[in-house]
Amino acid sequence: MSTLKLTLLLFPLFCVAACTQFGPFEDRRREPGTQYVYVGSSKPGKPVICYNPLFTGQDRVKAMADGLCEENKAGTHAEATDRDYFSCRLFVPSKAYYKCVAD
Repeated sequence: MSTLKLTLLLFPLFCVAACTQFGPFEDRRREPGTQYVYVGSSKPGKPVICYNPLFTGQDRVKAMADGLCEENKAGTHAEATDRDYFSCRLFVPSKAYYKCVAD
């Protein structure tokens, strides 16, 4: 395979990879033009984390959910309730549902 063909083959892959996010994130975003209305699955007492199981371990996802519970003053730690696959973004396909509970 020539260098030109290899470059033409790999260039779109690198462009897609540069525009995606592989790290875990909360499935919540602010609706443009409003002050307090949020869209997405995550609520203050029930955080939802999108993640890629190939790059992110369950411990990191749980720690992120614990941090969201403490940040929202909804409880002291998060308890896993459900998992969903292929419902987030292309490269971050898994979704973990938690509920905040107090000790």
